Amino acid sequence: MIKKVVFAIGCVFIVIASCRKNDDDFEVQIPDFNFPQTISFESSLSAYNIFEGIPSNLIPSEDFELLELSSALFTDYAHKQRLVKVPEGTSITKLSDGSLDFPDGTILTKTFFYFNDERDTSLGKRIIETRLEIKESGTWNIATYLWNESQTDATLKLEGQDTPVSWINSQGNNLSTLYHVPTQNECMTCHQSSSKMSPIGPTLLNLNKTVNRNGVEINQLAHLQSLGLLEQFSVADIPQMVDYNDLNTSISERGRAYLAINCAHCHNPSAWNTPAEKDFDFRYQIPFNQTGIQNGKDKISRNVINQEMPFIGTTMMDEEGVALLIEYLNSL
Repeated sequence: MIKKVVFAIGCVFIVIASCRKNDDDFEVQIPDFNFPQTISFESSLSAYNIFEGIPSNLIPSEDFELLELSSALFTDYAHKQRLVKVPEGTSITKLSDGSLDFPDGTILTKTFFYFNDERDTSLGKRIIETRLEIKESGTWNIATYLWNESQTDATLKLEGQDTPVSWINSQGNNLSTLYHVPTQNECMTCHQSSSKMSPIGPTLLNLNKTVNRNGVEINQLAHLQSLGLLEQFSVADIPQMVDYNDLNTSISERGRAYLAINCAHCHNPSAWNTPAEKDFDFRYQIPFNQTGIQNGKDKISRNVINQEMPFIGTTMMDEEGVALLIEYLNSL
């Protein structure tokens, strides 16, 4: 497979091609979406006072609250820290369709990093980037900040950048990749819904899990409610999405969760036209007979094995995730 980025005046195309030139599944063109922005991003990440003390310790300041997901997007085996800041006196509300509505002024952060040696995290880590989503005037604005070599701050980087990364994983294997920090347009590619920017990971389904806060096991939604960050409603009535890495969960639930968090942001009717027209809807809550998975399982298998999909956001194959997905598809 060849991944090629072509820049042209007024538009950006990401072209993905394979040796099978007669298969149109393997060529995707992404235009410049050019969605309106309602804020101007600061030049340095430190301006947002996200972390207290030494920035590289990633200790959230008192205004930011940790968020954890049941199932997380794969990004070249990077670890991620997710935080949310909601303006004082406001809260996140649950809409009638079960989605979350964040108030204006909300800041969502996602910081990507690698431990030097996952077997001993005390040996330090390298922070690559922090992505911000800020909502203002009803519109989500997206930007990426690239951390400096001294790990003291990060600088606004809208045009993207590649950077080599090496680490030792938990099995003692030396791994490396040319990590791709996305352009703003690439962020918009995945984060759009009905031609508007929208968060992907922090949904009611994916936040409804047990977390440890100050040594206490508590439901995360209930914890956010106790802090006044989330409006009051019955958490018991909210469905959950499983952790696709949980071997104690059924293969059907794990397979659906993997497709939901890794693929559904593009493969659903509200996404941008090219993937939305592929007859797939991978959202977790959609009944199986409406997803297109059964009829399209051979195409899904071929595309992930050949690394045709996902066509954006990764440079490495998710070996464990692909094995899970193939097992799931073979079980149908």
